[in-house]
Amino acid sequence: MFGDTAQFGSLVQVGVFVGLTALVGLLTWWKVRGASHDGSDKDVYLGGKGLSWFFVAGSITLTNLSTDQLVGMNGNQMLLLAWWEIAGFVGLMALAFVFVPLYYRYNCTTVTELLERRYDGRSIRTLISGLFLAGNILIYLPAALYSGGLFLQSLFGSGIPLIGFSIGLALVGAAYTIFGGLRAVAVMDTFSGIGILFLALVIVFLALAAVDWDIVTGVPAERLSMVGASDSPIPFHTLFTGMAFIQIFYWSTNQNITQKAMAAPTVKEAQKGVFAAAAVRILIVPPIVVIPGVVAYKLFGDVGDAAYGRLVAEVLPSWLSGAFAAMVAAAVITTFSAVLNSTVALYSVDFHEQFLGKVKNHWKLGAVMSTLATVLAVMLVPMYQSAESIINLLQQLNGLSSMPILSAFIAGLFFRNVSAISAIAGVVWGVALYGTFTFWLEPMGIIAMHYIDFMVITLVTSVLAALAFNRLVLGCKAEFIGLALFRGDELASKA
Repeated sequence: MFGDTAQFGSLVQVGVFVGLTALVGLLTWWKVRGASHDGSDKDVYLGGKGLSWFFVAGSITLTNLSTDQLVGMNGNQMLLLAWWEIAGFVGLMALAFVFVPLYYRYNCTTVTELLERRYDGRSIRTLISGLFLAGNILIYLPAALYSGGLFLQSLFGSGIPLIGFSIGLALVGAAYTIFGGLRAVAVMDTFSGIGILFLALVIVFLALAAVDWDIVTGVPAERLSMVGASDSPIPFHTLFTGMAFIQIFYWSTNQNITQKAMAAPTVKEAQKGVFAAAAVRILIVPPIVVIPGVVAYKLFGDVGDAAYGRLVAEVLPSWLSGAFAAMVAAAVITTFSAVLNSTVALYSVDFHEQFLGKVKNHWKLGAVMSTLATVLAVMLVPMYQSAESIINLLQQLNGLSSMPILSAFIAGLFFRNVSAISAIAGVVWGVALYGTFTFWLEPMGIIAMHYIDFMVITLVTSVLAALAFNRLVLGCKAEFIGLALFRGDELASKA
């Protein structure tokens, strides 16, 4: 009798999961079915420049909020990780007030177009696009599939291997990108986002209720503190050093995020969407990415990245856990689809049209490139299974390109008369420096410094390397223009 009841509960769980997943897909189709298409880059990669602020906000939120956060941050099982989300407010404000006006002024499809205009040279655009492509294919896409597969495996049991769940998520995500473009991805982001944020808050409530609202007793103090020690994932002083620059890079210059802000019809509509996303980021996201992890520590001990899935399976009834699994799957699918769409945009606009010729129909090229990128991402999923913490690994790997890329934006936006080749020199220096630190100096104990601190060194020296190369090798004197470009000064807008 008990076995029959358990089997029925599992069937209900799976049935709700499949039904809600299909419902989100149906609602997305209903919303985008009447849209006209011309096959242009802005049609496929910017949703025809027709996204309202509501869908801009939803797409930005869900592109970021996936199992990387729900699984990875809760997997650290400490409140401290909430700083990643709280600090995101800084990056979103920089996007709204500084970068959105620039992207619209220069009519950009990719963030790298802004660099080309500022440096008056194609080479820096090609390099930065290459770094973004490498990051998406090697880091963001497979990490999303891994963390999503891990969560679903934790929830439904180990009868299906993790790679099986990952392949299923990849296939659905690729279908959205291939057949719907950014418009479909943004709509699905928003519909699923409403559900996942609500259910994630329900998880927090039920988790706290499961421990009688007491997460202090039996939990080590360092897991409850918001002031990180020097050996913690986020030492407190890093909030005032590298954390702000990491957030500005991610939210303001990262194609995966900024592409959604560039898809609105006007600057004001885009800014409204960014403000709404910032409100969600500061008010809703922090508790859902840390409190369940701490409760899981109290219930199960130190279980790492499996914490969130085990907690959900413990505190939710089967039908509701199926609903939550559907929303989490949707979050993974939309994150994967959004990054995939950005990846294809970077390749099509920055590489294919430059080196192979004008693209007549971006839908056809996008289908081919989406398929190739999806296959590569699935093949790389096993690489992440040996990671001790998926979120900490992602942040460290991001450092290889994030600060060097940001240095190119800083040199180009705050200075005039800096050549593209000089910016490249700064980027190459930054990648080499951070790579040396990550894979040699820090592991060997030669330099004992937190990677967030070293990101500041990487950023500052990369900018200095670009300016030094510009002056000493090319004989060009850079001129500091400060905030003139952001004020819209005509003189500053010329490279």
